[in-house]
Amino acid sequence: MEAEPGSEPRPVGRSSPSRARTSDPTQERTPPSEPAPSVERDGEFEAARGRSPGLPAESAQTLAEFAVLHGPALRASGVPERYWGRLLHKLEHEVFDAGEMFGIMQVEEMEEDESVDGESRTRPNPGSELCYKVIVTNEAGLQADDPNSIFLIDHAWTYRMEHARQQLQEVPGLLHRMANLMGIEFHGELPSAEAVDLVLKEMWKFNQTYQLAHGTAEEKVPVWYVMDEFGSRIQHSDTPSFATAPFFYMPHQVAYTLLWPLRDLDTGEEVSRDYTYGELDPLIRKCMLLPWAPADMLDLSSSTPEPPEDYYQAILKENKEKMPQAINPPTYPEDHVFKIYSDVQQVLTHLTHPRFTFTSSEEDADILYNFSHFKDYWRLSQERPQVLLNQFPCENLLTVKDCLASIARRAGGPEGPPWLPRTFNLRTELPQFISYFQQRERRGEDNHWICKPWNLARSLDTHITKDLNSIIRHRESTPKVVSKYIESPVLFHREDVGLVKFDVRYVVLLRSAQPLRLFVYDVFWLRFSNRPFALNDLDDYQKHFTVMNYDPDVVLKQVHYDEFIPEFEKQYPDFAWKDVQAEIFQAFRELFQAACGRPAPLGLWPYPSSRAVYAVDLMLKWDDRPDGKRVMQPQILEVNFNPDCERACKYHPSFFNDVCSTLFLDDPRDCHVTCLL
Repeated sequence: MEAEPGSEPRPVGRSSPSRARTSDPTQERTPPSEPAPSVERDGEFEAARGRSPGLPAESAQTLAEFAVLHGPALRASGVPERYWGRLLHKLEHEVFDAGEMFGIMQVEEMEEDESVDGESRTRPNPGSELCYKVIVTNEAGLQADDPNSIFLIDHAWTYRMEHARQQLQEVPGLLHRMANLMGIEFHGELPSAEAVDLVLKEMWKFNQTYQLAHGTAEEKVPVWYVMDEFGSRIQHSDTPSFATAPFFYMPHQVAYTLLWPLRDLDTGEEVSRDYTYGELDPLIRKCMLLPWAPADMLDLSSSTPEPPEDYYQAILKENKEKMPQAINPPTYPEDHVFKIYSDVQQVLTHLTHPRFTFTSSEEDADILYNFSHFKDYWRLSQERPQVLLNQFPCENLLTVKDCLASIARRAGGPEGPPWLPRTFNLRTELPQFISYFQQRERRGEDNHWICKPWNLARSLDTHITKDLNSIIRHRESTPKVVSKYIESPVLFHREDVGLVKFDVRYVVLLRSAQPLRLFVYDVFWLRFSNRPFALNDLDDYQKHFTVMNYDPDVVLKQVHYDEFIPEFEKQYPDFAWKDVQAEIFQAFRELFQAACGRPAPLGLWPYPSSRAVYAVDLMLKWDDRPDGKRVMQPQILEVNFNPDCERACKYHPSFFNDVCSTLFLDDPRDCHVTCLL
């Protein structure tokens, strides 16, 4: 497995979740080609592969260097330091000695049968799935204080979600091995679509995940992996005898799972681990265990009211924003030429208005137009209150998906407003989501959902599924929301493809939060899928997603807004675009009223020197009103901070002149903007 040097894996689920995300390797390691170990029946044991170390412990200096490099990750995973020396030796020499201590036993489920003489007897249940457990086979048992009592578990399959199907189809032996490991019957040599689908469904009972600590946005996508046959046979227990954690050994650029005991074990005792490690809430633990222990959650409420104030206070503390002191609105002479300090290349290149000039000195600037999030509003308000900037305190309430769903409930109640898909925060609303999913399932309603990270754009780490187990397990990776997938989108007919999904991007300009002054740029942008829409092939990116402008090998369909409108009205003659757009603009008003209507941190801080540019991405879906009228309902997908405006600048050279005139000069005249509020 390849990864950036100096990166450490961050085990998922072994510590409290963070809103910051980490990254994954940029290249997956090819799964081992050796066949899966066979399992003997009738109570015989199978030894995990291994070989005796037979080598002295590494030197103190080498161990010290190992501790400097890997100590933080080991401590975060809870690996006792008494094991570090032998762990280093096993890593350096690839020692897999679990076979000297453990074995895998096949367990037959039995059912009671009443015999003729009235006595209850047991017999094998022929319809049950094969079940295995790992036990201690060493005659002397295992001692937790023995420095050698830490073991390496190899990974049979490591992948990123978007590559899973392709790898099962193309990597020799992988599908056969995964099918055997997961207890799926596999016939023939060539991968069949049915076998691949079964593995993709069953793998959520075997998947584990981790992330590396550094990387680009593309690399901030979780790594999923399946442990080898030995590791995958270790069963769950609420009182586990062992702990496990993923570990990335940087000198070899290889990931393993570490296994170590939590107590002494005798011969024959079971090796178990807690599948819900670190979670103490009994209800959440029950929800997390549903992939292995199905349960009816229909009696739970699926209502999701807006979180309390302390939820927002915790987010403010976590984001480390320092709120400003009260200031008077800054004033400048009508002919003032503003000096802008910016690290946004599109601004530096395309802002040509004569009342703006650029400076390389942040201290001399009248306007700070930053690409990154600004944090210290307190100091700015004290030392330079007249300086304007391109962002608002607490604007993450709009731009982070879990917060967006929370504040939107002010406009629509616990179910959310009609312009936002029904959304649940998987960290805080998992039981409500499961109940809602099961209720829809019982009513026979569509149950396609889309899992999204809280704070990643461009459809990264975003997955569509109707598998409840998949959604539950995705909770263990990056913090995510799950939203109802739009099963009946308004489609656009492409002559070269057919009926495809499309989304619309509007740029909105927030001039002031109090009083609320909101503008929208008159030009909007469109993105299209490349394949006809259908509710199948859910991992087909070009069928279900519209973001195509970041992959040079993918076709990017360009349709300008002024070409789109007449074609749209031709395809849907009963729907004038001006009426559709009026509904879109009303959704924008309600969203920003919700975001700015409460004091920070429950709403945006109305800092008088703040201005902001956001991109709102949306789709249209078919909906039926109570009177039976079929309508196109806008569905806001996300709000983006500092959006990529490359297309805006390319086709509309006055874009940043219009934006900055509206926001910083208070002069929207002759600008391509419409006032919403």
